[in-house]
Amino acid sequence: MIRVQRVLPGSIAHEIGIVPGTELCSVNGRALDDFLDWEFLTADDELAIEAVLPGGEVVIYEIERPDGEPLGVELEPPRVRRCANRCEFCFIEGLPQGLRRNLYVRDDDYRLSFAYGNFATLSNVKEKDIARIIEYRLSPLYVSVHATPWEARKVLLNNPRVPNIMEQLTRLAAAGIQFHGQMVIVPGLNDGEVLEQSLADLWSLGDAMISVAVVPVGLTQFSHLYTGKPMDPATSGRLLEHVEQWEARALRERGDRWVYGSDELYLLAGRPLPDASHYGDFPQIENGVGAVAHLRRRVAEGLAELPRLDGRRIGVVTGVSMGQGIMQELLDVLTAATGAQFDLIVTQSSLFGPTTTTAGLLVGADIRRALDGRHDLDLALIPAETINEDGVFLDDAVFIDVREALPIPVYPSYDFIDVLSAEGSSATLGAGRGEGAP
Repeated sequence: MIRVQRVLPGSIAHEIGIVPGTELCSVNGRALDDFLDWEFLTADDELAIEAVLPGGEVVIYEIERPDGEPLGVELEPPRVRRCANRCEFCFIEGLPQGLRRNLYVRDDDYRLSFAYGNFATLSNVKEKDIARIIEYRLSPLYVSVHATPWEARKVLLNNPRVPNIMEQLTRLAAAGIQFHGQMVIVPGLNDGEVLEQSLADLWSLGDAMISVAVVPVGLTQFSHLYTGKPMDPATSGRLLEHVEQWEARALRERGDRWVYGSDELYLLAGRPLPDASHYGDFPQIENGVGAVAHLRRRVAEGLAELPRLDGRRIGVVTGVSMGQGIMQELLDVLTAATGAQFDLIVTQSSLFGPTTTTAGLLVGADIRRALDGRHDLDLALIPAETINEDGVFLDDAVFIDVREALPIPVYPSYDFIDVLSAEGSSATLGAGRGEGAP
């Protein structure tokens, strides 16, 4: 059973009398457990939907709808499947106390893997879930593999009952399901021989394993469970050498690189980041693989859209990792194109500590500290990834409040072009505090 949160005006659901709070029980005789059942079972044009209205009345709606017309129902968010593992490197375990409650939810949900690209370990998947993945062809899935040797994976996930990941993937692959995999590398546990065996196992799945990301373990000052070795430049370099050997094989035999080191791995190793052509269609950009190359390409492609901004002084707030030469190179290009002066403001995370250098994990307090008193700037750009869809930072500071407290207009930006482009210059750059970008 699932519950309706919203009904779109003028939709089929609105016309037949479905209202918010209605419980949807079955479609064509099949019980509804969650949003996946609703999406797949309502794909037919002839439907018999059993429902219970908020007042308790049981209704069966018989619907014949025009081909492809949506029903117009938005469902309440599903109850997320929680993670049963206790990985030492889990990001949730590295969060400080006192943040909003939903940040501490350790999800491990194959449904969200399919729907939103969340990585899941598949360690809580039951037989009925496997059957459901196959029936509904939930593909591709994003899988946190970490290691394929069973004993090594038990140690990494700190879960002696974790299932054999290769048996799971092999069965799903035989049914036509594909995957994107990730391996978070903990020095001494899943590098070296374990990494080699894992990549060989994943390679054996053929086209079912679309891509693999190799990501260094990331820690904060609150990662109290972690007892392993930190990632250092030498280890990062060895990992990249391992990745490059497999990349070369994949290019020869598959025509793409297949396995990719994350941007952070290159930065830790002190190696130059590849250009955009290295990443193909950027299969794991949300996992920090190729994000810098994508930014560089977006800036290069968007230069022609930029207006002249001669005389403007623009602050750019970023994290420590991007402040290591990468961002300044981009700002030099933007200066040449616009005539503006860009001030790079490298900021350390006050919430997560000096080991966390990612710009997207800066919080509201960091932004205020970086820009307070900067009357010399005309405006400032901050990483758009620092705020969620509700305009809230990880420390619960509200972007609008932070902006109002600062002496200059501040705008979240993904790639500079989105704020500085000619079509947005009059509406955005000319706006004062309280106006412009959200």
